[in-house]
Amino acid sequence: MKTKLTEMLNIKYPIICGGMMRLAYPPLCAAISNAGGLGNLTSAMYENKADFKAAIREVKQLTDKPFIVNVTLLPSIGVPPERYKAYFEAIAEEEVAALELSGTPLHRYEGGVYFELLKKAGVKIFHKVGSVRHGKSAQKAGYDGVFAAGVEEGGHPLNENVATTVLTPRMVEELDIPVITTGGIASGVGLAAALCLGAEGVMMATRFINTHECKVHQNVYEEMIKRQENETTLYGNSIGLQGRALVNDSIRKVIEIEANGGGLDEIIPHIAGALGDEIWQEGNLNTGLVAVGQTIGLVHDVVSCQELLDQMVKEAEVALSRGLSMARAE
Repeated sequence: MKTKLTEMLNIKYPIICGGMMRLAYPPLCAAISNAGGLGNLTSAMYENKADFKAAIREVKQLTDKPFIVNVTLLPSIGVPPERYKAYFEAIAEEEVAALELSGTPLHRYEGGVYFELLKKAGVKIFHKVGSVRHGKSAQKAGYDGVFAAGVEEGGHPLNENVATTVLTPRMVEELDIPVITTGGIASGVGLAAALCLGAEGVMMATRFINTHECKVHQNVYEEMIKRQENETTLYGNSIGLQGRALVNDSIRKVIEIEANGGGLDEIIPHIAGALGDEIWQEGNLNTGLVAVGQTIGLVHDVVSCQELLDQMVKEAEVALSRGLSMARAE
């Protein structure tokens, strides 16, 4: 399954793992890359350059395949500018294949010095965007591609709330650089749909939680299978940072606070990253921020990364062949 994305990054399948805080550690990253996709190492889990570089090198020990690093460049409590500097320097020095950049455009951050640093190091830079105008800006600035992030995604979809099935073809209409669909993708038919809409590949995260290589509590696997597509919700518009997360006690409280005019100080204790270990390692999904997308309704089992990617591509090829056959019949 060759596309501009697979050729650019020298990967077998046009499937990328998105950033996953407290989940996308080296073993999962390497497993996805070894399975033919592009694994993700999420930078925010590391507090200094030495630890981050050690994680990058651990991935390299586990796979000789390319992988991507996520940096979420958002206004953040507890992430000082010097840490972002450490992330970008480490990515360049280790010559990581690609960067998934979310939030503030890198070419505008600190005068674009890190954008130029990464370009000179040969790192392919992709910006995750939720609107055509942001996609155009990324293309003009020299990004290698964009992730077209629909409102279905977990994490922080743009508050314009455009669905993947509209955003992807609009991006393709307006841009010349590769467009990769993210949000609403968790299966082979979703991959086929994205390719039919003009995307060069897909990025997904929620579906990778229910893989054997994603080391979470058994309760997490079971809850992911149990929950349905209507059990996530948008939050955070009142503080200028929209997010999508699983509906649980914490998110219900956040929505209540927002409805009553409460601010960031009241909201933060319910979505703080410090609750991550309780969620993923202790299996308590009723507390804290569980940033999953609507594709949770498409998660039905726990498989290996290899099984997941092979099955997705097989399903996509069948769906695309069926569509071609129907077109020829007409």
